[in-house]
Amino acid sequence: MRSKKSPFKGRQFTAAVIVRAVRWYLQFPISYRDLVRMLADRGVAVDHTTIFRWIQAYAPELDKRLRPHLTTGSWRVDETYVKVKGRRMYLYRAVDARGHTIDFLLSAKRDAAAARRFFRKALRQHTVNPRTLTVDKNAAHPSAITAMKKDGEFWRFAKLRQVKYLNNIVEQDHRRIKRLIRPGLGFKSFHTARRAIAGYEILAMVRKGQVAAIPANDMPNQAIFIAGLFGVAA
Repeated sequence: MRSKKSPFKGRQFTAAVIVRAVRWYLQFPISYRDLVRMLADRGVAVDHTTIFRWIQAYAPELDKRLRPHLTTGSWRVDETYVKVKGRRMYLYRAVDARGHTIDFLLSAKRDAAAARRFFRKALRQHTVNPRTLTVDKNAAHPSAITAMKKDGEFWRFAKLRQVKYLNNIVEQDHRRIKRLIRPGLGFKSFHTARRAIAGYEILAMVRKGQVAAIPANDMPNQAIFIAGLFGVAA
């Protein structure tokens, strides 16, 4: 049986260095230049543009490899905005009652069609339909949910709640993601934003303890687990 091609083939640096750098950047509010200095302190000389390319290549790969290991429960939905080339884009996000992330989607628009795309993405990742859907006063959410119930995409008895204070937990969670985005001084394209945000979000799930095998904030074991996903020693 032919072995799978290594995702690090052709890279100038070792897989261990790349995985460590990607994990640090996606877990902590640091800039590319901050990370260049951190790696230099460990004897690794790398340019900030190289780190940018690593994030673009491996953040989506992390998302793909970590998904099968996640656990989640009932949905609280909201959206926040992020700047992409000076323009507002909308980051749809959902968490459960414990603050565990359900899913996320970056969209150029904030409307019923975007809400449906987000819900469909979340449903593809989770085999269990939510019993309750708590949303804000944005009219696009009830419109999307009603249409999806009619089409059989959502369980028809799923309860819709538009109660702002119940969504405080997801609004607070937005701040954590935006704190990670801020040192990068904004995204230059929708494509680069989407890929980097996938990495921020998936490692936030790991930090929250959504990987059943690893307790929340157990950084040493998280590092070992993530490296292991790529067949690399931490």
